[in-house]
Amino acid sequence: MVQEILSNVIKKNKGLKLAVIGLGYVGLPLALEFAKKRKVIAYDLNQIRINELKASIDKNLETSKKQFKNSNLIKFTSSIKDLKLANFYIITVPTPINKHKKPNLVHLLNSSKAIGKILKKNDIVVYESTVYPGCIEEDCVPVLEKYSKLKFNIDFFCGYSPERINPGDKKHTVANIKKITSGSTPKIANIVDRVYKTIVTVGTYKTSSIKIAEAAKVIENTQRDLNIALINELSIIFNKMNIDTQAVLDAAGSKWNFLPFKPGLVGGHCIGIDPYYLTYKAKIIGYEPRVILAGREINYNMGKYVALNLIKKMKKKKIKIKNSNVLIMGLTFKENCTDIRNSGVERVISVLKKSNCNLDFYDPWADRVEIKNQYGFFPKLKLKKYSYDVILIAVAHNIFKNMKIKFFLDLCKKKHIIYDLKNTLDSNKVDLRL
Repeated sequence: MVQEILSNVIKKNKGLKLAVIGLGYVGLPLALEFAKKRKVIAYDLNQIRINELKASIDKNLETSKKQFKNSNLIKFTSSIKDLKLANFYIITVPTPINKHKKPNLVHLLNSSKAIGKILKKNDIVVYESTVYPGCIEEDCVPVLEKYSKLKFNIDFFCGYSPERINPGDKKHTVANIKKITSGSTPKIANIVDRVYKTIVTVGTYKTSSIKIAEAAKVIENTQRDLNIALINELSIIFNKMNIDTQAVLDAAGSKWNFLPFKPGLVGGHCIGIDPYYLTYKAKIIGYEPRVILAGREINYNMGKYVALNLIKKMKKKKIKIKNSNVLIMGLTFKENCTDIRNSGVERVISVLKKSNCNLDFYDPWADRVEIKNQYGFFPKLKLKKYSYDVILIAVAHNIFKNMKIKFFLDLCKKKHIIYDLKNTLDSNKVDLRL
C-alpha cells in the first residue's frame, strides 16, 4: 500500500486524502495552499473560527478573501468525524511553554490522541509544530499507538516538516519558503517530500531522519535569539557610554559579512519560546546549556530594562513618574501582525504599572477585545493632543513608520520623552532609542 501511494504521488498527484489539524497562523495558509491542488479537510476545535473561515474571514489578517476563493477544494470543519475520510494528516497546533519555561505539549498530545482514535492502517501523520529533537517519536507516536491500537512503522507512519511561517510577512509565504521534510522510513520520507513539493515552488530539503528535522527547526530560532541577545547586550553597554547603537551598527554594517541584527523586544511563539525546547531536552540528557540560556535571559529581561531606562530618563528630565501619562504604541509581538500573545512589550507595561504610570495603548493592528482581556481596558481609537508625558514606540508597524514627527509631537506635553525602540524616527527627533 505504501509503495502504491508513493507511486500515485509521484506520477499522478493522487492517492492521498489530506487533512490539516489546527487553523491558526500555520495551519490556515497551509490548508489554503494545498486546496489549490487537491481536496483538503481543514479542522479546528474552535467553532467560531470555523464559522469565520467558512465566510472567508481570517481574524489574523494573514490571508485575504481572494486566497479563500482561489482554494475552492477545502472543507472547514470542527467535527472529528470528518477527519476519518483522510489518510494523510498534518498537525499544526501550538507548542507553547508553561510558567516554568518548560515545554507544554498539551495541544500536541491532545491532537495525537484525537487522530489516534480514528487512525487507520497505512495512514501517515505529519507534524509541523516546533518541538525538541525526539519529541515526535518519543512523545507523540506512543499516543498514536495507544489510541489506534496500531503499530508504528508497520501499520501507520509519521513525518515531520517544521513550519516556517513568518506572521505579517506577505512576501515570504508557504509556497516560496523552502520546506524541510522527513519521514519515519525512507519510503515515507519520499512521500512526505513529494506531497510538499506540490505546493512549495522553491523546493524542499529532505532530511534523513525526523530527529534531524526537529533539531534543524529548533536551532533556527535559537540562533536568531542569540544574535539578537548579543545586539541587545551591546545596546545596553553603548547606552551607558552615551553611544548611539544604531550608528554603531550602521558603521559595522559596512563590512560585507557583518550580520544585520538589531536590538529590540523579543516575543512571539518562535524566537522567545523555541530555545526553551532545546535547553529542556539538553538538561534531560545530562547537559547544562549555558550560552543559549544566557542569551534567553538577556532577551527576556529587555522589557524590564526598557521600562527602567525610561524611568531613569523621566527623573533626569524632572517628569513626575507617578500619574504620568504614557502612551504605548504597538502591543503585538511583531510589526504588521495582529497577535498580542507573548509580546515583549508586556514586561514593559508590567514595570510601568508598578510605577503607577497612567497607561494608554494604541495599536491599529491588534484586536481591541483581546487587548481588553489581557490588560483590563480597551486601546485608544483616537489620541488627544498635548496629553502625554511619554510616547513609547514599541512595534515598527508600517503605519507608524509612515507617520511624520509632527504627529508624535502634537500628542506630547511641552516637557516630554519620545522613546523609539524600533528606530522608526530620525535619531535627532527622539529622546531615547535602543
